[in-house]
Amino acid sequence: MSDSERPTEERIDAGPGPDNDAASEPEDALEEVPDWDDEYVDRVSDRLFHNYDLEKECSFDGERFTLYGKMELRSKKHFLHPAISFAEHESTEHLFATRVDRVDDRTLDRYVEMGHELADEWIDPDEQHFCTEFTFVAIAPSIPDDVRDRVESFDGRNLLKYGFHGHYEINLVVVDPDDEELVACDNADVATAFRLWDPIETEEPGLLDLIARRFQL
Repeated sequence: MSDSERPTEERIDAGPGPDNDAASEPEDALEEVPDWDDEYVDRVSDRLFHNYDLEKECSFDGERFTLYGKMELRSKKHFLHPAISFAEHESTEHLFATRVDRVDDRTLDRYVEMGHELADEWIDPDEQHFCTEFTFVAIAPSIPDDVRDRVESFDGRNLLKYGFHGHYEINLVVVDPDDEELVACDNADVATAFRLWDPIETEEPGLLDLIARRFQL
């Protein structure tokens, strides 16, 4: 691919990225980030707010979530000059996270079913749509072995009109913060933000870079 046709990604209504100097961020942007009484969730939100629009205590289809986040990316291919673009595609991730007393197959089944229902309601499939992700994070006191095996092998990709209208993905993450354990399916890049015990190295790709890399055309 030539440089003149190389795709670029941009965050829609993007704020400062996680690699930027925090001192340069507008104070009003920090003030718009909700505060959570749950210390773990609050610390996770500190890693997410650079790239996600965050809300707290949301309910979807009767299911309550402690944290909801939305990120939108737009990918363009440029020809000769940035002002001349073609093949514009949009990608969105919806993030749902909440604490549960226990996690089992019924919990995962409920999230998968909800992902399919939201895909039917929220996606407007057309040629510009590339990918919509629905990522569900269960914060649990433990991770049973059968749950770990299922999440690790889970593949939630679904093509829309044989791929002509892109696809949507359902991602599963289960985290036990007290024991510093986490299991996630392959495409759940946002899981990095929930591993508070692992620092995000500045020399490694940031969260937005990881997600944008998968949205490359």
